Amino acid sequence: MAERVEIFEVGPRDGLQNEPRAIPYTDKIALIDILSRAGFQRIEVASFVSPKRVPQMADGEEVLLGIERYPQVSYAALVPNLTGLDRARTAKVDEIAVFASASNGFSQANLGCSIWESLERYRSVIDMARVDNIPVRGYVSCVTDCPYDGPTPPDMVGLVATSLSEMGCYEVSLGDTIGKGRPATISAMLVEVLRGVPAERLAGHFHDTCGRAQENVRIALAHGVRVFDAAVGGLGGCPFAPGAPGNVATETLNARLVEMGFETRLRPDVLEEAAEFARGLRDG
Repeated sequence: MAERVEIFEVGPRDGLQNEPRAIPYTDKIALIDILSRAGFQRIEVASFVSPKRVPQMADGEEVLLGIERYPQVSYAALVPNLTGLDRARTAKVDEIAVFASASNGFSQANLGCSIWESLERYRSVIDMARVDNIPVRGYVSCVTDCPYDGPTPPDMVGLVATSLSEMGCYEVSLGDTIGKGRPATISAMLVEVLRGVPAERLAGHFHDTCGRAQENVRIALAHGVRVFDAAVGGLGGCPFAPGAPGNVATETLNARLVEMGFETRLRPDVLEEAAEFARGLRDG
């Protein structure tokens, strides 16, 4: 039996958040409903951040309450604080994600506070979510390079990832936010992170600026990582990271993993349908 690798679909949230054209929530719902048929276990569908900072994600409640829910899918949303958690809970989210940075420059631009201030803020969010039995996933941004601070020290990534894990995040996703990670820097970063967090509680989140995302996936696989975030159609970008590109495309990553002999349990025909729909949203 082939070894399992899971793809965590982030297109409806991380993929669409940076689109300049306002996308109707009905179109987001339609995309998610296609993706729900593809075989994913987890799909990130919304973000409960300030609508003033990320206008594209202002309709999280409408999206979560409007989708057709498949029992085998956990529908996730990004939250920055207790207000976001309250909104997500009202919208009947299945799980949430909190997001920290391994660089202070990006933390200030994205969250308006230092790395350690952001982690302290998340402690109350994670504690409250656990009271309500809502699983919490953690993101670490800028794991190899920051648009403001330059190269990110691997030991800092390890500290942030370990902190999120110890606070109660069931999994920590390591984000190459601006897509400048190379196999050597990804490997060095993972060596440090694995000192505090086991591979089975890690995920890779690789943007594809320089066409190296799949190389970086291969390196992460060699370190034991078996979960990877991807966005159908290669959508993506970050409002607070100048030059951030799209995520690695789900359909391309899935084909590559299958070619390598892994089992993803995803339906390529539905992925192509979703990718075509997503590109239509992007192209207007």
